[in-house]
Amino acid sequence: MSIAVAIQRGSSVYVYDESNRVLYTKTGELHGYTSTTVNVRQGSTIYTYDERGSVKFTHSA
Repeated sequence: MSIAVAIQRGSSVYVYDESNRVLYTKTGELHGYTSTTVNVRQGSTIYTYDERGSVKFTHSA
């Protein structure tokens, strides 16, 4: 499964697969995505999540 799109809705980021199913949601500000990762800013930290919503990396914003 890969990430088709990530969309900011209010204070949440919704991540969808190719079948338009929600893979996961995260609270924060969307800072970009690829087919394998989503970057979400929460406070002064940017979290990089994989296709399953697990944290891969973090760094200061």
